[in-house]
Amino acid sequence: MILLLVASMVAATAVDVYIPSLYKQLFNGLAMGAATGQLLSIIYTILGSAFVMWAFWRVAGFTNDFFQPRVMADILDTCFKYLHDHSYNFFSSNFVGSLVKRVTRFERAFESVADIIYWEMGQTALRIVIILFVLYFYVHEVLALLLLAWSVLYVIFSYIFARFKLKYDIENSEIDTKVSGTLADTITNNINIKLFGGTAREFKTFRNVTQKQFQIRKWTWNLSDINEAVQGGLMVFLEFLMLYNAVKYWQRGVLTIGDFALIQAFLVQIFGRLWNLGRHIKQLYERLAEAEEMTEILMTPHEVHDKPDAKKLEVPLGKIEFKNLTFGYHKSRNVFKNFNLVIKPGERIAFIGPSGGGKTTIVKLLFRFFDVSGGEILIDGQNLADVTQESLRANLSLVPQDPILFHRSLYDNIAYGRSNASSAEIYKAARQAHCHEFISSFPKGYDTFVGERGIKLSGGERQRVAIARAILKNAPILVLDEATSSLDSESEYFIQDALKTLMKNKTTIVIAHRLSTIMQMDRIVVIDKGQIMEEGKHAELVKAKQGIYQKLWEIQAGGFGSA
Repeated sequence: MILLLVASMVAATAVDVYIPSLYKQLFNGLAMGAATGQLLSIIYTILGSAFVMWAFWRVAGFTNDFFQPRVMADILDTCFKYLHDHSYNFFSSNFVGSLVKRVTRFERAFESVADIIYWEMGQTALRIVIILFVLYFYVHEVLALLLLAWSVLYVIFSYIFARFKLKYDIENSEIDTKVSGTLADTITNNINIKLFGGTAREFKTFRNVTQKQFQIRKWTWNLSDINEAVQGGLMVFLEFLMLYNAVKYWQRGVLTIGDFALIQAFLVQIFGRLWNLGRHIKQLYERLAEAEEMTEILMTPHEVHDKPDAKKLEVPLGKIEFKNLTFGYHKSRNVFKNFNLVIKPGERIAFIGPSGGGKTTIVKLLFRFFDVSGGEILIDGQNLADVTQESLRANLSLVPQDPILFHRSLYDNIAYGRSNASSAEIYKAARQAHCHEFISSFPKGYDTFVGERGIKLSGGERQRVAIARAILKNAPILVLDEATSSLDSESEYFIQDALKTLMKNKTTIVIAHRLSTIMQMDRIVVIDKGQIMEEGKHAELVKAKQGIYQKLWEIQAGGFGSA
């Protein structure tokens, strides 16, 4: 396919350069009073050559139409997979808007670069080589050498200037991404801006970024204008050189009127191609600068990755062990150091404690959003570092505190828990999670789209959809991170009943601040500063005088008014 693309382009360009030589014959024939039949023969040859050139260009165009979109689709697929293989930490450190823009820019950059290299640079270089050959062997070698020297000078200048301008193009691309990221962040947090009267403040921040973009963009555009001015001057200089020497050789009887027509036709071709090439070189470096941002991501190693010999996780029992676990988000400070805990198969365990104590970090490490710094986490004796991430997460269900839904239908969001689930299973899960009631109130029912991140639903409704998804997934290990925190009392009553069914025969980890939701747990573990401070059943811990759990229970049971 690529060979056909290149061959058709070479053939079309060769014919395009050949046509001016026919005009040379035509003008010489007119000057010498050639017969009408001879002149018509030349004209028919010109028309035939133009048709052949048209046919070759069509072959090149249709071949490119097949080849280039396929490569662009592969680029998007590669970016999608590599991007999603990055860790939780990567996504928490980057704007969503800027990541999306980097991917789309990368795809467009390939399209532009491929077009410039193939349709512009490749053709221009080939055209100049053929023209130099024709001038040297069929017109006059001095004219060919003048064109060669000028072409070298033009290319050297264009290359040096483009390299100089590249760093500013990269700056322009980076600030453009920052503008998009800042705008996306303000749109995402629109409700916070309104609640805190931050419109003027955010506009000032955004304007500071756009003003910086203005300065960088103005400078890069000025550089482009300087580049075009110099290139235009070089073209005028070449026109003078070629015509001056052509007139001189015509006066000596070396060149004919047809040679003048040929030289001028060649100059028109070269100037047209090089003027466009100058603009396209500018675009080339701009697109390369844009692609640089996504290239950095593609060159960034994944923080969490599967071993080459990683196996699938098998969970016949659901026993979880944290052995000498050491971990910190920053090297200077550990969240856990030599942390040990065993969760029995089928045990329902709750983690409570002050914010920042390490409860949620345990969940992130269990899902392997981060790799541990030391020690190991085992599920049924299998080290999480030795199994595939996909098989690990297939055996875990999470109901987070603030579920994020796809901008898809309610049916699709629930079905995401198990892609091969039947409609009956999906509806059953929705009923168990008490979603069916509010879903039925929508005009389109289960076909209702929930909006970006599920914004059309209330917090409690989103949480019930997340619970339905977990019920449908039916993984052997269940994690509930404040799973009922956004529910009203009536909804919580029904959900607690559904969760009892969901937790049956499963190893369950519950993270909660409301102690009333964990009273029936098999074991409650109080975690603070990465250490287990207390553990036991509710009845045992509530009797421990001066204990952390006992104090929390008194506060929540008595309320702040009795404190």
